[in-house]
Amino acid sequence: MQPYVTEYFGNPSSSYSYGDQSKEAVEDARNKVASLLHCNASEIVFSSGGTESNNYALKGAAFHNRKKGNHIVTTQIEHPAVLEVCKYLESNGFEVTYIPVDEYGIVCVTDVKNALKSNTILISVMHANNEVGSIQPIEEIVGIAKDRVY
Repeated sequence: MQPYVTEYFGNPSSSYSYGDQSKEAVEDARNKVASLLHCNASEIVFSSGGTESNNYALKGAAFHNRKKGNHIVTTQIEHPAVLEVCKYLESNGFEVTYIPVDEYGIVCVTDVKNALKSNTILISVMHANNEVGSIQPIEEIVGIAKDRVY
């Protein structure tokens, strides 16, 4: 990053040549991430941080899939950046189910499975809790979600 902090700090989205080096670096990074994730570079979006990413992902998925359903499943211990987006989505006609966790801060996979409805379009579960360190059973949640959620 050092050269892009000291020498090539032009805006990569600018229309002037000063941002060309930065744009090239961003596109190179986008291609490398896409290669690692086995997806198209056009599917990689860089953001300024977690809150912006949560907003983009949750609102994007919810509104994109609204014709397929309006139900979202999440946990009661999500970061405020997720919980606030869920509240916003509720105010826009979405239904959100907030799953509790056990005394160790772990969500029960059966509770997630039981919360799913025919109109569920999204499950959002924090993988690792930044405050208590609990690790959620993401693989199992993905397993039940694959055939049930758009």
